[in-house]
Amino acid sequence: MPFLFPDHPTIGIFGFGAFGCLTARHLADHFPVLVHDVNPDAVSAYVSEAAHGNIRAADILSVAKCDIVILAVPVTEMRSVIATISPYLRTGAIVLDVGSVKMEPAQAMLEGLPDHVEIIGTHPLFGPQSARDGISGLKIAICPVRGYKFRRIAAFLRHILRLKVFVVTPEVHDREAAVVQGVTHLIAKVLARMDPLPVRMTTASFDLLVKATEMVRYDAPSVFWAIENENPYAGAVREQFFELAMGVRDQLAGDKLAGDKCVVAAGMAK
Repeated sequence: MPFLFPDHPTIGIFGFGAFGCLTARHLADHFPVLVHDVNPDAVSAYVSEAAHGNIRAADILSVAKCDIVILAVPVTEMRSVIATISPYLRTGAIVLDVGSVKMEPAQAMLEGLPDHVEIIGTHPLFGPQSARDGISGLKIAICPVRGYKFRRIAAFLRHILRLKVFVVTPEVHDREAAVVQGVTHLIAKVLARMDPLPVRMTTASFDLLVKATEMVRYDAPSVFWAIENENPYAGAVREQFFELAMGVRDQLAGDKLAGDKCVVAAGMAK
């Protein structure tokens, strides 16, 4: 198939944490990438060690004037970054975020970005741990917010990066993510606090639990906070999870009590 962006647009990334770095690495094989972060030393250190020169540190103005601007910042910083870059965005540019929740960022972008840019919410359903062996075959959600260029982005992700793309609304995304991510992170938080975990006589199912925990164990605290507090559906899912867990505990206590009664009854029958 022909290359989807024959004009080779520039990519600008605000935020160079774990996921901003991952994003830059995979896009730099296809586009020039400019990066800005509050910690310029971190960007400079990475750029100096990069395998190719397609990633460069840049100032706010240069990154904001790119054809595609990616907001790889915590949800709590989104509105501040939007306010800073909005005056410099070029007409027809695409602005997208890569956060774990979609309704709040979509609203923030709609309210804060100028009308002459297109807006897309995205959520790569993987992180640095699960992408260690490459991203081909991994999943990403795309939430169109304003404009039609999301189709070109989706095509690039499918055919060039070989990702499995799901086009959904921000509401549908957050409703499903409240279970998919919310429950996963809750279980991982508990297991991580049970360290040290057994490593010798383990079962296949336990190994899968540990593997899932390791994939999210080192996520930034802001990621867990956003998943549990910025997703409007997460609170209800979290309470249901805790309620059901307490129900299992009560069931076990009840089963023990019933078992004790059976033992006593059997003794009396003798």
